[in-house]
Amino acid sequence: MSQGHGHGHDEHAPIRHDGHSSPLARRARALEALLTEKGVLTPADIRSAIDALVSRTPADGAKLVARAWVDPAFKARLLADPKAAAAELGIDLTSYARLGVVENTDKVHHVVVCTLCSCYPRMLLGPPPAWYKSLNYRARTVADPRGVMREFGLELPPKVEVRVLDSTADMRYLVLPRRPPGTEHVSEAELRSLVTRDSMIGVSNPQPERAHV
Repeated sequence: MSQGHGHGHDEHAPIRHDGHSSPLARRARALEALLTEKGVLTPADIRSAIDALVSRTPADGAKLVARAWVDPAFKARLLADPKAAAAELGIDLTSYARLGVVENTDKVHHVVVCTLCSCYPRMLLGPPPAWYKSLNYRARTVADPRGVMREFGLELPPKVEVRVLDSTADMRYLVLPRRPPGTEHVSEAELRSLVTRDSMIGVSNPQPERAHV
């Protein structure tokens, strides 16, 4: 996988979704059937909620990142209180799990995984890619995060500390990637287009080849 592929990394060979239904997925289907049977929810209610989640894209996450790149005061608020900072940009996260925003620097690089299932900030990044949910990614990111990132085209210097963050049902993470060099005169709107889903997970960096725009 190379950084220039934008959001589309699902074709990557070693990190693949194994295709098996997880225990949590089976439990969710059973709970859905029970709630429908008891009349608590209708199939239409469930479909509407699913459609709302599926329709989300990484655009809101990119909006937060780009604003943080151009506004140091906003970045400080985003790191301290992500939900309040998101509300400033019209992004309502009040009904979602806790959100932590972590900043990548020239000394520390964060990468996110969910070792138990596929917890992920869907409200900011849209549905998780198949590779993120795979047992392969979940196991290997903990054991060899540099090797996984290398497969996405990201080779970090040995001096950079790599921190693996494990998402849970109660806590999700968004990586604030480093701003690409040479973008000092790029507008905030143009910066958004450089922010990829994968860079907000931490397996790659933002797209540098468009930094001259």
